[in-house]
Amino acid sequence: MPSHLPEYYIGIMSGTSLDGIDTALVEMTGKPALVDFHYTPFSVDLRKSLTTYCQPHHLTLTRTLGQLDSHLGELYATSVNMLLTKAQLSSHNIQAIGCHGQTIHHAPDIPHPFSMQLGNPNIIAELTNITTVADFRRRDIAAGGQGAPLVPYFHDAIFKHPTENRAIVNIGGIANITILPSQQSGKTSSGFDTGPGNTLLDQWILNIKQQPYDHSGFWAQSGQPQPDLIDLLKSDPFFTQAPPKSSGREYFSLTWLTDKLKRLEKNYAPEDIQASLTMLTASTIVDAIETHAPDTERIFICGGGTYNTTLLENIRALQLRPTDSTSILGINPNHVEAIAFAWLAKRCIDKKPGNLTTATGATHPVILGAIYQK
Repeated sequence: MPSHLPEYYIGIMSGTSLDGIDTALVEMTGKPALVDFHYTPFSVDLRKSLTTYCQPHHLTLTRTLGQLDSHLGELYATSVNMLLTKAQLSSHNIQAIGCHGQTIHHAPDIPHPFSMQLGNPNIIAELTNITTVADFRRRDIAAGGQGAPLVPYFHDAIFKHPTENRAIVNIGGIANITILPSQQSGKTSSGFDTGPGNTLLDQWILNIKQQPYDHSGFWAQSGQPQPDLIDLLKSDPFFTQAPPKSSGREYFSLTWLTDKLKRLEKNYAPEDIQASLTMLTASTIVDAIETHAPDTERIFICGGGTYNTTLLENIRALQLRPTDSTSILGINPNHVEAIAFAWLAKRCIDKKPGNLTTATGATHPVILGAIYQK
């Protein structure tokens, strides 16, 4: 009777011939020994699709994505190294980096769902000499979830209150809320994307005034929200879709906005459109709280939208709950998400789940992230 159990590994390869997938079961106790093998041919349609992206006329896009992936990895690593210098620490003091990456497309509701982030974690690990955890979204999607929002689990761990029902509103490009019933209520926390946060505001002012964002919402403040335009924008089915749900700037885009504007056939002043977009973000956040968390007693806001004074005034005007930034809770609103991904990296390293299934809709909790060793 053998004194040890066999060590099985599986290797997968699909090569440049684009014909199919070779899958090998290998016993690795001593010299690698093939135990079994399976070949899965590609369908004609899949092979055609793969072949298309290997042709010269597609190489520009493919190479651009590849270079962006590497460039972002280099920038992330540079940022880490500069932070270590500032903190007077070395890579040996750091257990792991949690890098979300830059989302360029988020599509959890198509037949083959995916979410794509750039920022090569191999480069980060190599240039920092620190184990790097990345690719946080896709395991949740594989488990039937949206892959977003991911920060509600962190909010639940850090911001939940013994007796107060809270909502944490993160206003980035897309806005999302985390519903935090009090601990004494015994209710489970949840969350979802509410719709556009800053993305439409930024795209519109860039399109009209070539400015990257509306500083403090001053431009929006110079205009007047247009009720008919806001009603039309809010008629989009995303806003009444039941959670779990998530979205991205590929959906709430300048094209989305201009298509809506064409329907009304009115010549709105550009600043009135900015004012309307600001009210759209505010009202869809408040609507989400009123519909899904009516017992909320206090709202805390984080993300870049915290600094849009007009946006915050709109949120406060639409409801009577006390509304503050997370700085009141001891965390700068600009720092919440970065801290969250450090926390999620530790969850991954510790082999603990990182998704809140009531936020993402996954069928079960899963460990999020892939580990790239230093």
